[in-house]
Amino acid sequence: MIDIKPWDDETDMKKLEEAVKSIQMEGLFWGASKLVPVGYGIKKLQILCTIVDDLVSIDTMIEEQLTVEPINEYVQSCDIVAFNKICKFHEPIRNSF
Repeated sequence: MIDIKPWDDETDMKKLEEAVKSIQMEGLFWGASKLVPVGYGIKKLQILCTIVDDLVSIDTMIEEQLTVEPINEYVQSCDIVAFNKICKFHEPIRNSF
């Protein structure tokens, strides 16, 4: 889950969401989103995304996609709110005693 904060209360949040979801990468899947009040009429976009760890770095995506032109016209900052990692489980190692 990522919090994406706009510049101010005049930022078009629909366009902000469209800009965020326009980021397409192999291994990146956008999920549900909602607007959450921050204060003084400002709302932030809270959005779920699923990434394939071997294909996408969430930190790189934020630094190189969400906070650069043209999306930075809408996005002031991003924070990772929740992060779950699913790992493959391998067959246990068997000791030969």
